Amino acid sequence: MANDFFEKQSASSRIKANIVSEYFPKYCRIINIKGQGEIRYIDLFAGPGLYKDGNVSTPLLVGKQCAEDIVLKDIVHLLFNDNEHIETLKTCFLEKFPQGTFKYAPKFAAKTIGSDEKINTYLSRSWHDESTGKNRFPTLLFVDPFGYKGINTTVLANFMKNWGNEIFLFLNTKRIHAAIENNKFEELMLDFFPSTLTEIKKDRRYKTNVSERLNLIIHNLAKEYQSILGSSLYYTAFKFQEEDSDGTSHFIVHLTKHPRGYELVKQIYYDFDNIGSTLDEFGTYTFDAKKLDKEPTSLFDFSDTNIDLLSSELSRVYQGKSISALNLFNQHQLTTKFSRSHYAQALRKLVENGNIISNYTDNRSHSVSVLIIKECILNFK
Repeated sequence: MANDFFEKQSASSRIKANIVSEYFPKYCRIINIKGQGEIRYIDLFAGPGLYKDGNVSTPLLVGKQCAEDIVLKDIVHLLFNDNEHIETLKTCFLEKFPQGTFKYAPKFAAKTIGSDEKINTYLSRSWHDESTGKNRFPTLLFVDPFGYKGINTTVLANFMKNWGNEIFLFLNTKRIHAAIENNKFEELMLDFFPSTLTEIKKDRRYKTNVSERLNLIIHNLAKEYQSILGSSLYYTAFKFQEEDSDGTSHFIVHLTKHPRGYELVKQIYYDFDNIGSTLDEFGTYTFDAKKLDKEPTSLFDFSDTNIDLLSSELSRVYQGKSISALNLFNQHQLTTKFSRSHYAQALRKLVENGNIISNYTDNRSHSVSVLIIKECILNFK
């Protein structure tokens, strides 16, 4: 890793850390509906926790979110690994959250990911209780390598076989893009794409632009997980633009087997997108640091394009039907990149345009024509 990486936190690194730290406590509350005794967070490349400019990174942000929640501080178990900065992280973390802050004392390890088989064995292990079939330790895993070394798709997919387990995978797509075409990295790329590498090399020749090639990487990575899991997989990518050019630097990809996780991450991505991304076939939620100084008033302000796209789609699919807004959302959002906020805006637009008649059955007064609740009944014309 570059020696100066932790000198100053970039805007993109700050957003990445905020996405993960915003997601984890909400994930825990969903998981805890089943009354979990312990929910784990694992960061395999945790870093020192603190940049030299004073900004905090993901471990400290996650710790703060959990420490301030009276329920989470008693069920969350935080596990951090970094083969270079772990002592610095431990010192910073325990200064802010002394022993006793959490019921389960955080653990700090200095394993080298990719060469320590104990890590692979741990991640591939089944944590289901044989008597109840319940996963004893549902876990959110954050994998943020400086490139692609140490990412073994088979191991990570086996990790996801446990109920409730999810992954945030931070991808340096520039490095992966270059490595795919370099035979020196064939072995590493086969760890990444064990069954689709040849297909990627062939198909990328027919992609006309960088966006399509990057989408090919993300799509085939998801195919690898789905093939190993043998079950439904929901994946959503968030793109980071270069801070000094118009290119793409990184993606953070969320992987889950559960519709609620898919719904949740899209809403969080929505909150941090600052360019009004068009979520068409190749579009994805995006953060562009260059927009921060140039267009501060437009931060988190989506364009109407997504609302128009979604409105047209909903009119076509539900024409002549009557359905609650909640049922519509739960059904339809599984096949799109759109967030809950997109659906609320699109449905209100359809009411305004006379394409839907909306009625509430809860005998309450509402200030908007549509809320994504079961008591809001939509009659499509």
